[in-house]
This record gives sequence, structure tokens and C-alpha cells, in this order.
Amino acid sequence: MIIGIGIDLVECGRFLDWSAFKKQRIFTKKELEYAENYNANSERHLANFWAAREAFLKALGTGFSEDIGFSDVSVTHNELGRPELILTGGAKAALKAIAPAAKTFVSITDQGDYCVAVVVIENPPSES
Repeated sequence: MIIGIGIDLVECGRFLDWSAFKKQRIFTKKELEYAENYNANSERHLANFWAAREAFLKALGTGFSEDIGFSDVSVTHNELGRPELILTGGAKAALKAIAPAAKTFVSITDQGDYCVAVVVIENPPSES
């Protein structure tokens, strides 16, 4: 059963003027390395990662808070290049409180000046 759907639209250029310090506060080391190493347009990757965070928090129904920090939600890619969410700290705890066996699915795309991410949170049916 789907327990949450979130979507976020981000203007890619939003991250052009961010200082390295601010980027390090928001994004994980792995995300920053991915953005720098895999494409000349690192701001586009950072916008994608930000959109995925926001979409997850919308699907969860919380937003960032004292309990959920920026780096509690991050994006990685599997061996096929598919984006996947990594949840830690408050984000992981909040999801487990709602649905302990929940799975997350994320889709990210960009076109022109914009990036979009959609997150679906699914609670698999319990086996009887």
C-alpha cells in the first residue's frame, strides 16, 4: 500500500552561488563527490539531490525539523545508475515510526533549467 507520494521542482541555477561550506552542510560527502566527478555540471546534480530530499519529506509529511537534518536523506546510485535514497538519523526513525517495513522509490529528471524528483513510500502488505 502506498503511504506517501512527494514531488519537488527545483531551479538548477539555485546552487551556483552556494559556498563550499554551505554545500558541505547540506549534502553528504558522497553526493558532493558524485556531483564533481561524474559531470561538469555539478549544480544540476546537487539540484537533483535537493529535489529528492524535498520529495521524500513531502511523501513522509514532515519537512526538515530539529529531528530530521539535511544529511539524514541522501541520494546514491546503484550499479545500474538508478537513484536510491539513503535514510539515516531522524529521517530513518520517522519512516520506521510510520511503517517499519516501508520501501522508498525515487525518480529524478532534469530538463533545461529545472530538476524534478518524485518519491513514493510503500508499505508492503503483511504476509498472513
